[in-house]
Amino acid sequence: MTSLPLDAEIAQAAARMVVEEGLEYGPAKRRAVKLLGLPARSPLPDNDVVEDAVREHIALYCADTQPTELRALRALALEWMERLAAFRPHLGGAVWHGTATRLSDIYLQLFCDDPKSAEIALINQGVNYEPGSVPGLHGQTVDVLSVACPQRSLGLVVGVHLLVYDLDDLRGALRLDRKGRPPRGDVQAVRRLLENET
Repeated sequence: MTSLPLDAEIAQAAARMVVEEGLEYGPAKRRAVKLLGLPARSPLPDNDVVEDAVREHIALYCADTQPTELRALRALALEWMERLAAFRPHLGGAVWHGTATRLSDIYLQLFCDDPKSAEIALINQGVNYEPGSVPGLHGQTVDVLSVACPQRSLGLVVGVHLLVYDLDDLRGALRLDRKGRPPRGDVQAVRRLLENET
């Protein structure tokens, strides 16, 4: 029996943690290296390889539950996108690409004339949020506003993360990814996904 190439082995271990523990790709890859007893500087598989492994894991172990969970997360994402429509919201990440499970968070990118306006809108709507920062589209740090939001049909609280960009960043944000797919979608695109799932 032939053993898997090392990057495939890391990707499979990472995929299991992404699906079963809700880890993001970066931390999952680093933990997979540790779990497999590999040197800390081992080359990591790229995210496309991990995403393929996540899809395989879902098909093998979660095919009966994942579509319902994904739909619930997309519906919640759409609610927030409609609520924040003034800021040109776009859905990205696992919820957009279809690999999300009940443990996945929702990532919305907002493209604002004035970056502070999104924060003011949340305050005006009485929304409690945690401010922070994360690496953004081009590797630069962007502000993120994180909201803990109940999702009733899943019976749990989902993290909704609002990444706040300048309006100018929208131009480069819609280039197709390496697989030829749009990396994120606007309100109409998310509505279409939900309509196609019914």
